[in-house]
Amino acid sequence: MWDLVSYVQSGTRKACLLALLTGPKTPKAISISSGKHLSHISRALGELENKKLIVCLTPNNNKNRIFKITNLGKIIINKI
Repeated sequence: MWDLVSYVQSGTRKACLLALLTGPKTPKAISISSGKHLSHISRALGELENKKLIVCLTPNNNKNRIFKITNLGKIIINKI
């Protein structure tokens, strides 16, 4: 678990998880709320999804995908 905690400590990954704590969001909404560039958010979301910290609720959409934090993601962000 601690390897995931240190993995998430990067600014963009952490910003994504924090933004998703308040509910599901699109990458654009996360970008706006965090002040980080959309391309950085998109990359971080893919990385977080691979680690099972978030899940895409609309995987068949090419645009306006909606992401939600998983229980594991909530545990990890609470450890930080």
